[in-house]
This record gives sequence, structure tokens and C-alpha cells, in this order.
Amino acid sequence: MQEQDPVNKVDRNKVYFLIIVIAALLGINAYLYFKDKQQSSRFVTVSTEKDRLNLEVEKIEAELDKVNSLNVTLSERLQEEQQLARDKIADLKLALQKGKLTQGDLDEAQKQIAALKEFVKNYNDQIGRLEKENSYLKSERDSLKSKTVVITQKAEELEKQNENLNAKVRVAEALKTSNIDITAYKVRSNGKAVLVTKASTANKFQITFTVASNDLAEKGYKTIYLRVFDPAGNLIANDNDFFEANSQQMQFSSKIQISYNNDDTAYNMDWTNPKEFLKGTYFIILYSGGFEMGKAQISLK
Repeated sequence: MQEQDPVNKVDRNKVYFLIIVIAALLGINAYLYFKDKQQSSRFVTVSTEKDRLNLEVEKIEAELDKVNSLNVTLSERLQEEQQLARDKIADLKLALQKGKLTQGDLDEAQKQIAALKEFVKNYNDQIGRLEKENSYLKSERDSLKSKTVVITQKAEELEKQNENLNAKVRVAEALKTSNIDITAYKVRSNGKAVLVTKASTANKFQITFTVASNDLAEKGYKTIYLRVFDPAGNLIANDNDFFEANSQQMQFSSKIQISYNNDDTAYNMDWTNPKEFLKGTYFIILYSGGFEMGKAQISLK
């Protein structure tokens, strides 16, 4: 049997050794490739999860900001809850800004975000109820305002009607004269009054008047005011003697008080002229209770 060539045997061993080395290198390269691929995929996954969580946090914060833009007055408890949520959001933002995060960090952040979502949902529900309550209260307030305006207008109308009615009643209650008669007299030194017709001899008027029957007028004492105008139309009166009639202040020449009994009683009123009488026609007007009773005139030669 022919023996193998020693040289060929050595060459074959070298070939086998190279094959083993190449196979080992290929195995190592394959291991490193798959490991690098897994790490790259894991990095991409972690980075994507961070971005997604950041977006979730931004959405939650935007929901809270939207609530603040509403015209709703928050209770102290709701304000505290909102501040607590904002503090948690700030902590989450800081955590997500870290350079490296473990899967455990991401899982914890996910739990906190889920809790925040539930809080914001409940928070928005409470704000929605507050908005409805405020809207209802505003509607009630506006309704009350409208009713108040209507009631005020009706009250003003009733007050005006009442004033008009009172004015009509006062007019209906006013005393009127059924007749007025004026005579001129000269009072002699002995006190005796003599009827005259000449201005040069007269020094006083006597006004006789009868008050017409009026069942609406209240019985009792009444003040009668007299105004006397000379032939030139000038009122003869003292500067400080005033009374109210026809809703204005007027001067009067004289006044007396009578007892009114609604029985057609005739009354006399004397007026002494502080000046000399003039030739011509004198006019007199009587007033009572703020209204004119009647008027008359007399001519002196």
C-alpha cells in the first residue's frame, strides 16, 4: 500500500484550518450584524415612543389651556387639581427630555399619561357642568332683568296714571263759586261803611261769594286767597305774601279762612286798598286748594 505524501497532508491541514477560521469569522460577523440591527431597531422604537408620549403630553396641556380660555369661575378645589396636573405634566416633560430612557421609564411615563388623560376627562366634565350652570344662571338673570324692566315700566305707568287720577280727583274736589259780587265802600272816621261808586271816595272792596255744592269736596276749614288787579292790570299785593296754585307760586292780595259744610253758604271778604283807587275796572280772582274758584270785576267812576 502506497504511503501518503507528507507535504500534501500538511497542505490539507492548512486548508481545513483556514475553512474553520473563515467559518468562525463569518459567524462572528453574522452575530455582530444581527446584534447591531436589534440595537438600532430598539433605539428607533424607544425614540418613536418618546415622541409619541411627548405628543400626548402636549395634547393634555392644550386641553387644560382650552379650559382656561372659557369664561368659567373655577372653585378653589378645581384650581388646585389643575395645578397638580400641570406639575405632573412639567415632570413628564423633563423625564422625556432625558438623553436615555429605559423601557421601565417609558412604561412609567405611559401610566402617568393615562392617569392624566382620565383626570382631564373628568376635569372637562366638571367644567362642562359649570358652563351649563353659568349659562342657566345668566339666562335666569337676563330674564329677571327683563321682568324688572317690564315691572318698572308698569310701575311708572301706574304711578303716572295715579298722579293723573289724583290730579283729576283734586280738580273734582276743588271748590267753585256759584256767584261773586263786589261792592266798593268808604269807611268813615266813625267806622261806618258807606257804599260808593267813585274811585276818589272808595277805600275798600267787599267781596260776597257763595261756594257751590260739591259732594266730593271734604268738609272743614278752607283758606280762600284773593288776588286784585287794578285797571292797568297790576297785581296789588305784598311782596312776601305767596301761595301755591296751578302748580306755581303766586302772590295774593288777601286771604280768609272759612268753614265749608257743602250747604251753599254765602261768605264775605273785605279788602282794604293800601293805595288810592283809580278810575276804571278792577278784576278779582278767588282761589282755594290750589285751584281757581271764580272771578269778577267792578268799575269805578
